[in-house]
Amino acid sequence: MRRPLAPLAAATAVLFAAPALLVGALGAPAAAAGGDDAGTGNDSFTIQDPRITESSGLAASRLHPGVYWTHNDSDDGPYLYAVDSATGETVARVTLTGIGTPRDVEAISIGPGDRIFVGDIGDNLDGTWPHVWIYELPEPRELRDQTVRATQYVVTYSDGARDAESLVVHPKTGRVYIVDKKEEGGHLYEGPEKLSASGGNVFRPIAPVDLWATDAAFSPDGRRLAVRSYFGGIQYKWDDATDGKIEREGRLGVPLAGQGESVSYSADGSRLMYGSEGEQSPVEAREVPGGGGAGDGGGKGGEPSGDDGSAAGEDGDGIGGDGLGAGVIGVVVVGAALLGLRRLFRRG
Repeated sequence: MRRPLAPLAAATAVLFAAPALLVGALGAPAAAAGGDDAGTGNDSFTIQDPRITESSGLAASRLHPGVYWTHNDSDDGPYLYAVDSATGETVARVTLTGIGTPRDVEAISIGPGDRIFVGDIGDNLDGTWPHVWIYELPEPRELRDQTVRATQYVVTYSDGARDAESLVVHPKTGRVYIVDKKEEGGHLYEGPEKLSASGGNVFRPIAPVDLWATDAAFSPDGRRLAVRSYFGGIQYKWDDATDGKIEREGRLGVPLAGQGESVSYSADGSRLMYGSEGEQSPVEAREVPGGGGAGDGGGKGGEPSGDDGSAAGEDGDGIGGDGLGAGVIGVVVVGAALLGLRRLFRRG
């Protein structure tokens, strides 16, 4: 969603006025663009397409190595963009047919059978829409500009309308979940076992999520759920989700880059890819705490971050990662900037 840019720029300027003090807080990317992992989808990159100005969701392709699917937030149209992470260039734009006019598209996820799910689930009026929509389509096997027919699902919540920006599809079961967006923390909502295109689909809360969620993603093996906010993130173990519980595993080191809106695991599960809105927006790679999630929980990730190694507060809504370690002055600078950013996003 669009918000005034001046306060954001001012707060960002405060952050980077003392870069040496912030190195420990921000952490380092897992790999720079063009590094050893170039072409695998594990590197940071920058979206080059001038049509993509509000990248609000991100999903790693299973069919096309190194490609990520994204979309604009609002005021665009029924479009998905396939971006080659090796160059940052768009290699295909898909136009969805068979649906109505998108209202506030906020999330994208890929489920079993290479099925893409798109969440038209935003509610800028904070719980006014009587329903929202999910669109489902097959991931194209050929990357070119094309039109693809999608299935549209009508979605409501058991406890009333709400704003949400996070939609995830479990890679093994195909079940769809939504995390609502509340500054004080929201909930994970579970959809029906199978979505219905002919009737309503009621999502019910099954577990609290302790931060102001702007996106979420499942690891490729379905054993972890990453949820991010503007300022931080949490990684959960998924083993107990069927009991209405998700086990908090640790905080995530979310980079500060403009308006942080999206997250995806890389296709091999070794990286978390963090995106943001804006023209030529960066997508930054970070190693997955505790290892990857491609199949056996192993991978190239680092050690678990733990609940004590982050700048985040109890709600996980902080910079996260490897701890501040930059001195009291760095803490003050970061705190002041984040306060300004919180006020900005609260107004939005």
